[in-house]
Formats: sequence, C-alpha cells, structure tokens
Amino acid sequence: SVLLGLLVHAFITLPLSVKLLGRANPLKHFRNMATPLLTAFSTSSSNATLPLTMEAVELKNGVSNKIASFTLPLGATVNMNGTALYECVAVMFIAQAYGIPLSFGQQLIIVMTSLLAAIGAAGVPMAGLVMMSIILSAAGLPLEGIGLILAVDRILDMFRTTVNVWGDTCGAVVIAKSEGENLKV
Repeated sequence: SVLLGLLVHAFITLPLSVKLLGRANPLKHFRNMATPLLTAFSTSSSNATLPLTMEAVELKNGVSNKIASFTLPLGATVNMNGTALYECVAVMFIAQAYGIPLSFGQQLIIVMTSLLAAIGAAGVPMAGLVMMSIILSAAGLPLEGIGLILAVDRILDMFRTTVNVWGDTCGAVVIAKSEGENLKV
C-alpha cells in the first residue's frame, strides 16, 4: 500500500504539478534530478542529499540560487509527504494486526498527527519510526506495534525519502516559474 501510494504521488501528482503549475517538462526535470534522487534512495536522508539537490536544481534546471536556497532546505525540513503517507498506512496496519477497530475519529486523529509528525520529522534515516510513537500514542494504540514494521522500514524509508526529495525539486521548479524565472526544463 505504501509503495503504491508513493508511486502514484511520484509519477502522477508531482509530474502533473511540474507540467501544469511549473509549465516545465517533467521527464526532463526527472532526468536532471537523477543524481540527487539516487543519493536520496541510497542514503535515506533528505538532509544528506540537500547539497546535490541544490546543485542539480540550479545548474541543470536553471532555478536561481535565491529560490533554491529557500525552497529546498525548507522542503527538506517540512515537505515530508512520503513520510506522512507511510506513517498513516503503518499505524493502520498496526491497528489491524492487533485486531483493534478504529473509529472514524481515531482515523482522523491518525491522519492529522501523521501530517504534523511528518513536518517535525528529521531528514535522517529512520526518523519516521520515532515520530510513529507519537501517532500510536495519540490513537491509543500499543507502542510495541512498531516492532511489526521494523523489518520493512529501511526499504520503505529509501522510497519515501526519494519521493520527499523529488517533491522538493518539483516545488522549487513551480516556485521559480511562479516568480517569472526562465528555466532550462
């Protein structure tokens, strides 16, 4: 479920925003971001990838240093949509594994706390697991449920970090275009 959600976001939602809002070629933008995206995938750290991301966005896409220096560090800190998606799905899975039915209100609490926790998550590997304890507590679910997802967390962390970084670069292109910059993509 997490991978499907991440794929939809990475290959439909974000490219559409680059095409429609940024008036840029999403495929060319994707090719230009190959190095930071591969680095994000291998390190699972959006903060470690930040210098490469800034360089690629500025040199290959033509985004000004002013826009890149603002949007990309901000995105690496608060634009953790892959993490938010993962935390929602993982907490719902933990509830199902324990056989705990969730009311609509509890599900809403999970969604809201996942969004807030993702904003506060550090851009380092496995930071989502730490934030998940907050969500589990807010929903009244057992914290030991985190043990159920430890085996797959690292692999999913690689994918969600890549989607987070991809989203940051797409945001930089959209902001640059909205500010009237002429881009190379």
